[in-house]
Amino acid sequence: MSNKAAVLTVDGPGGAGKGTISRLVADRLGWQLLDSGALYRLTALAARRHDVALDDEPALARLTIGLDVVFLAEEDTTRVLLEDEDVSREIRTEQAGDAASQIASLPSVRQALLQRQRDFRRPPGLVADGRDMGTVVFPDAELKVFLTASPEERARRRYLQLQDAGVDASLSSLLKEIQARDARDMQRSVAPLVPADDAIELDTTSLSIPEVVERLTEWLAERGLTR
Repeated sequence: MSNKAAVLTVDGPGGAGKGTISRLVADRLGWQLLDSGALYRLTALAARRHDVALDDEPALARLTIGLDVVFLAEEDTTRVLLEDEDVSREIRTEQAGDAASQIASLPSVRQALLQRQRDFRRPPGLVADGRDMGTVVFPDAELKVFLTASPEERARRRYLQLQDAGVDASLSSLLKEIQARDARDMQRSVAPLVPADDAIELDTTSLSIPEVVERLTEWLAERGLTR
């Protein structure tokens, strides 16, 4: 990692606000944005479209290396293209998230995606959103933040998000899925869901989105990483 553009890593469990917060901070600062979780969802979607089983690790790794994906940052969202098709909504379903969590535990797949993620580190800086950004992908990041929130609050946020998108969902089912995914992600042998030793933990349960964005940009300024 010879490119020393500043990096802010935002880790944490699903529903803690990583994606929204990362996008807003990157937009405010004019920094690059890496949605690492989307890469796993995209790999899972590409596997389904190319008839590759989610437990076929060698085939998944080969598919990952040639993954044709583009991120298009816009004012209030990030559009994601897979093989020139907009799959932004498709990769945000619970099914896609569950499949991504399954393949994220496969060492060969994680290794194939590692360098691609590091290639996003370009001036003036990078906001890297993902569950192992500060521990595995950018261990030398200048600022590492681990966002948390109660499982109940994360389920509520996801429920409202799905409602806004016109998708029917059960709050109790979402809570069970979040708890199961947390357990699986924390117990996996490869890159388990844990904060980096030097990360700042921030509980967002009772914080608004603007409050979290302000907190992170202040921390970056205090470290002299922004103008």
